[in-house]
Amino acid sequence: MTIDDIRSEFKKKVCDEIDLFTEGRGRFIVQTPFLFDDGDHLKIVLKHDQNRNWFLTDEGHTFMHLSYEEIDLETKTRQGIIDRTLVTYNITNRDGELVILLQDNNFGDTLFSFIQGLLHISDVTYLKREMVRSAFYDEFKNLVTSKVPEKLINFDYNDPIHDPNSLYPVDCCIQTKPINVFIFAVQNDNKCRDATIAILQFEKFGIEFRPAAIFENQEEINRKVLARFSDVCDKQFSSISSAKERWDRHMKMEIEVT
Repeated sequence: MTIDDIRSEFKKKVCDEIDLFTEGRGRFIVQTPFLFDDGDHLKIVLKHDQNRNWFLTDEGHTFMHLSYEEIDLETKTRQGIIDRTLVTYNITNRDGELVILLQDNNFGDTLFSFIQGLLHISDVTYLKREMVRSAFYDEFKNLVTSKVPEKLINFDYNDPIHDPNSLYPVDCCIQTKPINVFIFAVQNDNKCRDATIAILQFEKFGIEFRPAAIFENQEEINRKVLARFSDVCDKQFSSISSAKERWDRHMKMEIEVT
């Protein structure tokens, strides 16, 4: 097959946005629209060996990309995901370089499998984010339970009348008189946006409440996202440590135990 034939096969079997560019002898860059979660493109190179056997390779880029996030790929869970992915998509790990051989001129199908495999391997980043999120949320829960009587606390709250499907969940509802306090645990831009929308929606519902927020790290929130949130929630703690230090001074008046 010529390079034009291979390009056409890639486009036919994967998508029209695929392209192929010569870069050096026997080395062709496969340009795709597929991205890692942080916006970087997958790196895929088409090569052939001295015997004209074609293969696709990431030239070690996928694992190197994961290393930027300081992810330990040797943990049992992550290694299990990676090993199963390699077997499923017939990908070989050559000391960190991921390679898939092209057989019977199945260029398009092989490229599709390779892309799927690389994306699946990159999903191990979600494990790290989920563990970080879980650790922050555990700290958040521990702080609240250390400051407020357990009988007043309702974690993962949703309004049973106005929001029975939990479209606008609240991380913690403290049930006090005369009105409840809704506290949001905010660890990133998306959660900050969701909390903003939830507060505005509760206002539309006509629910009386006092909003508050504890950030994992307020400095990491986008300025515009934070500005919109600050318009609807003025009781904020920039971090767990800040909440621990300032809770008694700033939340005791909010939470009246009766």
